Amino acid sequence: MFEVLNSYLFQHKSISIPGMGTIYMESLPASIDVSTKNMLPPLYYFRFDKYFDAPDKEFFSFLASEKKIHDFEALRLYNEFSFDLREKITHDQEVTWEGVGVLKKDLEGNIAFDSSLGNPFFLRPVPANQVIRRDAEHTMIVGDRERTNIEMNEWLQNESSVAKRISWWVYALVIACLTLGVLIYHFAYHGLADSSFGNQQKLELNK
Repeated sequence: MFEVLNSYLFQHKSISIPGMGTIYMESLPASIDVSTKNMLPPLYYFRFDKYFDAPDKEFFSFLASEKKIHDFEALRLYNEFSFDLREKITHDQEVTWEGVGVLKKDLEGNIAFDSSLGNPFFLRPVPANQVIRRDAEHTMIVGDRERTNIEMNEWLQNESSVAKRISWWVYALVIACLTLGVLIYHFAYHGLADSSFGNQQKLELNK
């Protein structure tokens, strides 16, 4: 019986036991452990809720199909199975649910569930090393056009070289403007006479 119940539980993530409660299958998504550079698998665990114990009609149809019996026979079979579980637990017997956990009576006489299963699918971590392929070609959307990464690298390199050429002309233009300003200032105060060029100081030579 437990094999059929596990099949339903793993597919529908929950199963109800009349007079006892419902077992839910919970999961945590896969994650990356940066310290060990591993991809950790999804984690699965089971939770027990004693306040809800009514199975769905879909479950009895599933059980009837698996056992190849009528739905009313599946209903009777499962109720007898649930009654037998309750009787064992009431008389301080632990019921091991293969692949899920253990049902037992706690100190207050209530039904308790212990899920000792860490991962029912026995998944293992896998290496998560980053792979960088510098020459690999892939497409990307730039504006409203589709370009490859190689085209974008070439375009950025051309833009960089154009910017360097433009910056060189800017520097040359600034220097030329400064030089022209100095000349205009000089001629504005000294005029265009010959005396305005060069050093006009007279030197006397001793005879």
